[in-house]
Amino acid sequence: MRQKRQTLPANIIASIRARKNRSMEAYVQDARPEGMVIASYNVHKCVGVDGKFDPSRISHVIREIGADVIALQEADTRFGERRGLLDLAWMERETGLLPVPVSGVAKAHGWHGNVIFFREGLVRDVHQMKLPGLEPRGALMTELEFKDGSNLRVIAAHLGLLNRSRQQQARMILDILQARDEKSTVLMGDLNEWRLGDRSSLNTLATVFGLPAAVPSFPSRLPVLALDRIMANRPGLIEKVMTHDSPLARLASDHLPIKAFINVDALRETPQVNAG
Repeated sequence: MRQKRQTLPANIIASIRARKNRSMEAYVQDARPEGMVIASYNVHKCVGVDGKFDPSRISHVIREIGADVIALQEADTRFGERRGLLDLAWMERETGLLPVPVSGVAKAHGWHGNVIFFREGLVRDVHQMKLPGLEPRGALMTELEFKDGSNLRVIAAHLGLLNRSRQQQARMILDILQARDEKSTVLMGDLNEWRLGDRSSLNTLATVFGLPAAVPSFPSRLPVLALDRIMANRPGLIEKVMTHDSPLARLASDHLPIKAFINVDALRETPQVNAG
């Protein structure tokens, strides 16, 4: 029997029911698991749902997550010189994370608002993508080498609000990726896409990354839309995608962060290259 697709109203009803269990006292800090944690967080230019600009709340949420690699979106102002909204040296002191360097920006901290932070390792490559579309959007791709010698390619992206733009942006990301060597790769960010179907950019990305887990993350106070995604180009590379749903995360941005665990054994395996 064909499984009935869940509708948006059904998602809303489920979130309203789940809200009973989201009291301010209900959150218990997860013990940091062994292995590698990756995360994605649209920080909404450090403006919380109360309208206050407060980068310190963002840094506290990032500390709560305890990620080894995290991609932030909207870490810079949107237009003009794109002034950075997070003091990078202060972020390192607060979180223990280092930013992946970007070039060609004066006052910005990321590339079109995208920043990748990592805990330890070496940055082997950085590629900045200016994505097509009516809005100024971009993606940042880097290759990280960790202390155990394993490598991970990370793509941080923030796709547009218009469906046509998202389709173009997804195809450009895949074109750039497919021109490079095969490597374990994760794509994460605010993809602004919750629907499936022929016109969904998720289906375009699925040709390489598969369909990602749908974890509602927006809006942070009553999450019903899975706008934020984490996906991998190899089955079994990522495990247990979930939101980071703490009282502070519900306040600090209009998106909840999402996080996942990297299967370190799968990361260490050499990807199989199909013979032409």
